[in-house]
Amino acid sequence: MRILQICSARELGGGERHLADLANQLALRGHEIFAAIAPGSPLRAELSSLASANIIELPMRNALSVRSGLRLARLVRERRIEIVHAHVARDYPLAALAAGRSGARLVLTRHVLFPLSKIHRLTLRRTARVIAVSQAVADGLRAQKLFPAGKIMTIHNGIDVKRFERGSGGTGVPPVNHHGQDAHARHRARVGMIGHLAPIKGQEEFIRAAAIICATRNDVDFIIAGEDKSRDAENRANIEKLISDLDLTDRVHLTGWTDEVSSLLSTLDLFVSPARSEPFGLSIVEAMAAGVPVIATASEGAREIIEADESGRLVPIGDVAALASAIADLLSNANERERLAGNARAVVNSKFTLERMVDRTELLFREVIAG
Repeated sequence: MRILQICSARELGGGERHLADLANQLALRGHEIFAAIAPGSPLRAELSSLASANIIELPMRNALSVRSGLRLARLVRERRIEIVHAHVARDYPLAALAAGRSGARLVLTRHVLFPLSKIHRLTLRRTARVIAVSQAVADGLRAQKLFPAGKIMTIHNGIDVKRFERGSGGTGVPPVNHHGQDAHARHRARVGMIGHLAPIKGQEEFIRAAAIICATRNDVDFIIAGEDKSRDAENRANIEKLISDLDLTDRVHLTGWTDEVSSLLSTLDLFVSPARSEPFGLSIVEAMAAGVPVIATASEGAREIIEADESGRLVPIGDVAALASAIADLLSNANERERLAGNARAVVNSKFTLERMVDRTELLFREVIAG
């Protein structure tokens, strides 16, 4: 198949990682994969399996940029593209224009829960399928009634499990207790979260839970990995102020963003996803694959990934006391951490592998081409 992936994003996030993994794997399976990306996009470096000539930079500024749409349409015709696949909402109308003027089939992937705007009704007639990365996203799309329900299909994000296999650390570490009775009491436990710095990701709740734990024990460090995409870095400033106000400067550490997620996870004893809302939760799956026991708020995506008390712990959204209690309980129970981590690995291997995601997407593309 000849497939064009379109993404105007200028930063790497879960959706962009999804696109890169999918495109690389489809190329390795022998398909001719092209990518239209924004000038200077970091995606270029991630598309390692694509021929350099197949990566095209276009100034896709907004949904109403007819000039960009026409350039995409010419690209689709010249390269005899069969599938046009767009991942960012502002790219959907451009992709629809390109597909409609060339006879290619249009597939959209929706990565977030935010409702689409009325302008996306323009893409309705052109769209062959809409991929939702979770059932929660699919339900939201159906509720909007922009697309016929039969065109919407859930394909969960998948990860390269081998990237997250760990040799040591985290799971199985003997419990650290503040009474000083354990032979390994000098071990400092590490509890971490990963996600861009924004209120919806729950850094505030994570820090307040850390304050509760730090009030009774001094052997736990809290790690927040993520970059601030807000204007003037106001989100990071607010987080730093909260850490200072709670006198946690020596206990809660902001590391910024890291491309070495697997290396960071290998150092953690617990992973926390305190999000107020989450369409899927790729970092949750990565932690599970890495063998790190997970505590998550019961967000939309987390409930699809985690079976409560079997493959992880779920706590109510916004409940700082419950979050702190769950963290303290697992830090003191190595056997329970090990049990949850083992069950979580099995879940990832059966439901959330990269191979499974690519298989299902490849089949959808073939069905779309076949009409």
